Amino acid sequence: MGRGIQRKITEGVVKREDVFITDKLWNDAHARDAVVPALRRSLEKLSMDYVDLYLIHFPVGQFENGTYDLTDYLETWEGMIEAKQLGLAKSIGVSNFNPHMIERIVKNSRVKPAVAQFELNLQIQQPSLLKYCRENDIAVMAYSPSGSLFHHIALPGAPPPRVEDPVLKQIADNHNKTVPQIVWRHLIELGAIPIPKSITKSRIEENIDVFDFKLSREESVFLGGYDVNYGTGKLWSDSPYYLTRKLYF
Repeated sequence: MGRGIQRKITEGVVKREDVFITDKLWNDAHARDAVVPALRRSLEKLSMDYVDLYLIHFPVGQFENGTYDLTDYLETWEGMIEAKQLGLAKSIGVSNFNPHMIERIVKNSRVKPAVAQFELNLQIQQPSLLKYCRENDIAVMAYSPSGSLFHHIALPGAPPPRVEDPVLKQIADNHNKTVPQIVWRHLIELGAIPIPKSITKSRIEENIDVFDFKLSREESVFLGGYDVNYGTGKLWSDSPYYLTRKLYF
């Protein structure tokens, strides 16, 4: 990817400042002094001098051999700040952190996260996390914004809706949009930045064609009714951090 972007920059097709690159710190580099080297390795692979956004991928550190790294994520965050100060990352943030974890960073650090990325879709709308980020001026990036909308990615037993839902289709028809566009718009109106995945030009164009309409209050309330706090599952249930919650809060 990096070589492709660099080629287009060299050809004058785009400027570096026109491209927004996000990278993530993996779980095996949570030690404070491991953060900057990890980012430098990524930048070398990308053939770039900096990324626009660097995120701690998960609050739990884990080495390649499966053992847990008990580094406090506050220490990891200090490494992230160093990366920003060095100009290797324009902005820094977190991914998969809950409100208590983010608040702990805000209260104990001189730099707060610019972005919090977490799972957000119709089935898990995360009102408390959205509220906290809004009140603290932290941008929200929504991954897996389609949730279980499409059959080929829905887990067995996943709650509705699906893309053929008749009421969703009617709402889409009301705005001359597709069902996914209605979902993206709903997440935007909740205050999030949805990041749907696509590799086709037509779908990419469709994904960003969501700024010329607004949902009615009734439509928003209806879409909010799909929230059943259904996520993709709990990770690291055997982690000391998972079991000893006081280490996080």
